[in-house]
Amino acid sequence: MKLSVLLLLLCPLALAVIPGPNEFMSLAEMEDALLRNLFQGYQRWVRPIQHVNDTVTVRFGLKISQLVDVDEKNQLMTTNVWLCQEWIDYKLRWNPDQYGGITSIRVPSENIWLPDIVLYENADGRFEGSLMTKAIVRFNGGVTWTPPASYKSACTMDVTFFPFDRQNCTMKFGSWTYDGHMVDMVLIDNQVDQKDFFDNGEWQILNATGARGNRKDDMYTYPFITFSFILKRLPLFYTLFLIIPCLGLSFLTVLVFYLPSDEGEKLSLSTSVLVSLTVFLLVIEEIIPSSSKVIPLIGEYLLFIMIFVTLSIIVTVFVINVHHRSSATYHPMSPWVRNLFLQKLPRLLCMRGHTDRYHYPELAPESPELKPRSGGRKAGKRPNSGQTSSDSKEDEAWATMLDKAIYSVRYISRHIRKEHFIREVVQDWKFVAQVLDRIFLWAFLTVAILGTVLIFTPAVYMFFKITPPPGTGEGHYRCFVKENLDSLMKIPPDKYDCTVFGCRHTDMRIPKGMHKYTDFCTALGPLCSLLLLKLCVFHTSK
Repeated sequence: MKLSVLLLLLCPLALAVIPGPNEFMSLAEMEDALLRNLFQGYQRWVRPIQHVNDTVTVRFGLKISQLVDVDEKNQLMTTNVWLCQEWIDYKLRWNPDQYGGITSIRVPSENIWLPDIVLYENADGRFEGSLMTKAIVRFNGGVTWTPPASYKSACTMDVTFFPFDRQNCTMKFGSWTYDGHMVDMVLIDNQVDQKDFFDNGEWQILNATGARGNRKDDMYTYPFITFSFILKRLPLFYTLFLIIPCLGLSFLTVLVFYLPSDEGEKLSLSTSVLVSLTVFLLVIEEIIPSSSKVIPLIGEYLLFIMIFVTLSIIVTVFVINVHHRSSATYHPMSPWVRNLFLQKLPRLLCMRGHTDRYHYPELAPESPELKPRSGGRKAGKRPNSGQTSSDSKEDEAWATMLDKAIYSVRYISRHIRKEHFIREVVQDWKFVAQVLDRIFLWAFLTVAILGTVLIFTPAVYMFFKITPPPGTGEGHYRCFVKENLDSLMKIPPDKYDCTVFGCRHTDMRIPKGMHKYTDFCTALGPLCSLLLLKLCVFHTSK
């Protein structure tokens, strides 16, 4: 009896000293037991809600690791990103005290419910992420899934200011099958995470922000999140290997008029420049998209230079024709041409003057020195009685020889004067050609400089001058507007002020309260309809 009582008293003490089954299990065994309990009867196709009207709220964010390529020709942007997604799955909750203090586990994403969030503007047919990585599940039901993805997204390119352009490429994410009552989307951060971004050698990301929007149809509302990437091209490569050679070719065309007109290389140089410009035009055609909406400035500049070179070839042909004119080619020089090109224009062009060589003293046809002798003696004089007949015959012979010599001298004189006249006419036409060359040299040089400045000034101005005002952080949204100012007045809601930058309307503030616009996170188009400069609109939350 005493032994039985003693055993009854020692049993509770023994049970208290002997460890429970959980204390003998390792952490791996506890996690294995946790996974078996969590996924026993778990159906990954069922949306994790407790009531019919419940909505699964997905917190969505984007991390960019690399801007792989911006394909202007096909209008594609290739990026490597991480999709940050967080939501609550009430079926994946547990008490950490029952499982050795385990607060989070990693589970294959194929075994849990996932929001079917895809990229709408996908261009290669792969709408989902590229790798099904594991998801982090916490004891309170919170699920974090960050799969990496490589996307080719469609991006409408505005190559007006190429290669000093900026592009606004967007990536729109949303659920493929769930409407807003089933799955809602909110932003984790309105800025794209660039902490692990690997710099691109051609493009710089000026700003990358996210905004939430809604797409409505007849019955349902579909939320989506749009990430806008403001990209700025780094133009050093194209400046060194495209723009500077084009500038050199344009000014090389001007030097055609500095070559002497009797050189055949004038036309050869112009033709070579024209062929080189054609090659550059083909290179640009391979880079920019084939669109009739906009023409890049570099394309306009190449067309300008090609017209410029073509005109120089036409003018060079005309100058060479003038250079080879003479009286022998039936091109006598008019008095106004002689007065303008031989006397007035050379002084204006800082050229050495050219003497008018047409007024020569005419030699009298019957000069006393050249007058032929008739009969060898003066009329009325009788021959000396002492002169023999032989002397008379000798005088007549000498007179005949003298007449022949005078005729020969007169013939040679006329021939020399004619040759001298022709030579001077040729020299005068050559000088006219030199004057024309000098005129076209200054004219084409002026046109080349003005054309270059006028064509590239808007692009350089946009590249260097349009910068965001300081303090555009959280609460500021940037978009590009293609509406005119009358339409722009209707966009901001009553709690926003709108400031316009980038054209003559700089620092002009649009009064708030003009029009209430509830869904303000709308991406607008690329051009200002009033000018060929973009309007950068910054909205500051009040």
